[in-house]
Amino acid sequence: MDVEETQVMSRTGEFTTTLSWQDSVRSRVAAALDRFAGPVAELAERDANDGDTRLLVADFFSVGLNFSKYHDLTTEYRTSGDSNDYAIMLDGKLFAPVEVRGIGQDLDLRNIQMARRLAAQEGAEWVFLTNGRVWRVYHLRPEGSGVRPVVVVDADLTDPDSYHRNLDQLFHITREAVVHGRLDALRRWREAVEAAPLSGLVTEDSVVAAVLNELRESTGHPGHSGDAEEVRRVLADQVVTRGLASAAPAEPEE
Repeated sequence: MDVEETQVMSRTGEFTTTLSWQDSVRSRVAAALDRFAGPVAELAERDANDGDTRLLVADFFSVGLNFSKYHDLTTEYRTSGDSNDYAIMLDGKLFAPVEVRGIGQDLDLRNIQMARRLAAQEGAEWVFLTNGRVWRVYHLRPEGSGVRPVVVVDADLTDPDSYHRNLDQLFHITREAVVHGRLDALRRWREAVEAAPLSGLVTEDSVVAAVLNELRESTGHPGHSGDAEEVRRVLADQVVTRGLASAAPAEPEE
């Protein structure tokens, strides 16, 4: 049973399970994905401009993600040229600038330069980037003297093979999930499964013991003194070290 499900006693004296807030939110996001599939395809077909894409994005924020267009979204930070099209406000503070590009445009880090500056000025840690088709959410991770934008959510609404993945990704950027700390929990998970944090887990006693048992079973080797340390050494010096070298992150941006 989901830890956030609740059991209540019915009039017959039997316990029934009520749906958690997560179930209703996921149902709403799923309905929004179905509802907006047509408009997204239509805008993509005619290569809609930034303005028309902004209208769709605002509607999806409201209908699918439950951010009120009148209370949670603002255009007060919009500037001429490369602009911060919207900003998400929670409890009177900037939660995340939102950069919207035309539905036919590709998205990259250059698109969020203004949003990053605004986030830094206002003490926000998140930036949303979307063209209506692709929804990408960056966490501005402190690193050295600057920050490094790290993708935490990435969903492509036009990819039919990614429907369930998109549903899960978009769930984490609903208003409810943000308020319940689920987006930040996903951020922590993303950080935890990077190479450097995992490298420490790989050489822990429990992992070494599991690898050792698997190797003994597959080779028929009965075992002798020093096996565990040999496995630990290979994991640390060859598996982990080589993996970390190939997964070294880029230098942080100012």
